[in-house]
Amino acid sequence: MADCDEVARAKSPDQPPVDDGSRQSTTPPGVTDVASPANDGPIFPAHSEFLEQDDDGDSAYVELSAGSETTSLASYINRHRYENGRRYHAYQDGAYWAPNDEVHNDAMDIAHHLWLLALDNQLHLAPIVNPQSILDVGTGTGIWAIDMADKYPSAKVIGVDLSATQPDWIAPNCTFQVDDVTLPWTHRPSSYDFVHIREMFGSIGDWDAFFGEAYKTLKPGGWLENAEHSVLPVADDGTVGPDHVFTKYGELMSELAGKLGKEFEVWQHSKDRMINAGFVDVVERRGKWPMRGWGKDPKMRELGRWNQLRVSQGIEGFALRMFTTVGGWSYTEVQALLGQIRAALLDKSVHGYLATSIVYGRKPLDA
Repeated sequence: MADCDEVARAKSPDQPPVDDGSRQSTTPPGVTDVASPANDGPIFPAHSEFLEQDDDGDSAYVELSAGSETTSLASYINRHRYENGRRYHAYQDGAYWAPNDEVHNDAMDIAHHLWLLALDNQLHLAPIVNPQSILDVGTGTGIWAIDMADKYPSAKVIGVDLSATQPDWIAPNCTFQVDDVTLPWTHRPSSYDFVHIREMFGSIGDWDAFFGEAYKTLKPGGWLENAEHSVLPVADDGTVGPDHVFTKYGELMSELAGKLGKEFEVWQHSKDRMINAGFVDVVERRGKWPMRGWGKDPKMRELGRWNQLRVSQGIEGFALRMFTTVGGWSYTEVQALLGQIRAALLDKSVHGYLATSIVYGRKPLDA
């Protein structure tokens, strides 16, 4: 069974439940509209327009890079937009497709636990030695960056994300920044020993330029690691066919992302893109996350149980904004599809899984 500390960090019960979410009001009464920070305009048309600013700040944050200049976070990090009862980031409104509320953050922490299970409790595969500067791009809840700061206490670990949803009680060598990593990076060239990128699928328009920024930011000899998984469940025994709800969901997510100039199945191209960016000694490890606890291998069964929990809990956040704002679906239509997905997760005759990929490579010493 999984390590108790890691299970606790995933904020989930020992037995994965499957439950339906209930719809909340998209515009609660008494909330005043607040203008969002200036940006190039939302990628997603908003279904609701109000923003909320939390009362408490986050002391783990030190600065924000807005385009080419560093700006105070005071008016940025605590703002949110609500759509269909889910909370989203307001800084660079619409640039990211998923919520940043507690339900989604719990699903992200479960995903962190899944990566640890898959890697036998390792935080990375890249052969880094005594790193002193680590950058976590798309840090999410900050759980990976926090763990790395604990593992490497002499290193300075920085996590970057569009949302300031990370805890403030952290190790002194770990900090977080709000930034849009699709813009030119403001970190000093050749300043990091290790850059970590995980689950940025559906978020990056130009992956070649994105990896180019990571290359520029790394010191000669530094390592980049990118971990991604598919959103299209498949099965080796034909139990997930072309008409299965898993297939319908995965294909629709990719189709809708394409309309935004993004892609979800990035895991298939990460190795080639890193090589094209100039990295050497590039290694890829592929794996599988079962959609439920099927199979004979104990490790795969445990991965499946946790992935079933992640999907059943997080599927609304994965699908809602993409399907309603880009696909034009109604809230009710999305919920009907999610009900089919949750039912499929309980079907013992289905042996579906998500493909995973971890790729790491080194910036040449003479670069």
